[in-house]
Amino acid sequence: MALDIAVVGIGVTPVLKASSDSLRKLGAEVIRSALTDAGLERVDAIYVGNMLADEIPGQKHVAALLASEAGLSGVEALQVRAATASGAAALRVACLAVASGQVELAMAAGLELMGAGPPPTHTLALALDAEREVPEGLTLVGASAYLMSLYLDRYNVRYEDFANFAVNAHRNAAGNPHALFRSPVDVDKVLNSRLIVPPLRLYDCSPICDGAAAVIVCRGDRAHHFQQEPVRILASAVATDRFVVRDRSDPLALEACQITSARAYEQAGMTAQDVDFFELHDAFSIMACLQLEASGFARRGEGWRLAAEGEIFREGRLPICTMGGLKARGHPIGASALYQVAEIVMQMRGQAGANQLARTGTAMTHSIGGAGTTILTHILAR
Repeated sequence: MALDIAVVGIGVTPVLKASSDSLRKLGAEVIRSALTDAGLERVDAIYVGNMLADEIPGQKHVAALLASEAGLSGVEALQVRAATASGAAALRVACLAVASGQVELAMAAGLELMGAGPPPTHTLALALDAEREVPEGLTLVGASAYLMSLYLDRYNVRYEDFANFAVNAHRNAAGNPHALFRSPVDVDKVLNSRLIVPPLRLYDCSPICDGAAAVIVCRGDRAHHFQQEPVRILASAVATDRFVVRDRSDPLALEACQITSARAYEQAGMTAQDVDFFELHDAFSIMACLQLEASGFARRGEGWRLAAEGEIFREGRLPICTMGGLKARGHPIGASALYQVAEIVMQMRGQAGANQLARTGTAMTHSIGGAGTTILTHILAR
């Protein structure tokens, strides 16, 4: 059954390599921005997605801090976590709170400050198994490199066939004023970039960065009280896979993605063929490919073809990452999924500027926690 939820307000901050703002200031700014967009002074609840505030800025109890800083003392404010999918988890909780009737107006806000200190590679690895994977030195980059190697070997695919995932992301980020990277790249630059963990190169990997995004939701039948052009959320679904990548019967199947996509399609009463554009979780190019396959847009072993043949470009059959995606807009972890949703809303409102798509009736977004362990899917419609 489709959800009766609508997005009535959005807010985003520019994604920066290292913001000069504090956690509280950045969060309060994006909360106020979303309230202004919706023409509101308050919401009933704020759910905050964040992964690393404990480890990097050294701050717990983030949701209550941001509510207080934004002048919203008294509001329900809770932190929601699903590792690198925390922003999507916050949105799901906001949708469920509204659907339950306990909350009329809910905000999902996400933020991350990662750029000020040393690279948080080992901190991010805490999304993997602390007993079985982390002691072996495995990181999220290493896990994705393993999947990429497995894919290239199994399907006899060339590394260069993946290059257009990065080309598309950077091309789209060039037209996004909030993106971290604003310069396009070509195939040669992708292929000649430095190796990170073979076979992954620099342009296969999303960057460390800072940013914040927020989305306000209410019941669909109340949406026109707050927004002339509300965007509907038709589906919100989540599924998990075996925690350890090597424990999965087929690591390339991305089974959590298959499950959550099927659940979302059923809720929305649609199929993959009804999706006009897809804001997928391209933290690594291999994950973009696997999501296309697991969600029903390509056959197993052929997701790369959509990139190689240009079908993922804005003018293609299935545009993806239309404002730069995690790869080029940036991946401030707790906020990434909410940037995706805000960018879908911009497309559906006709506010995407140079990146405006011709077809924006229905869109889907994925957010991935860990190495494909937790996957959340949301489907939105104009």
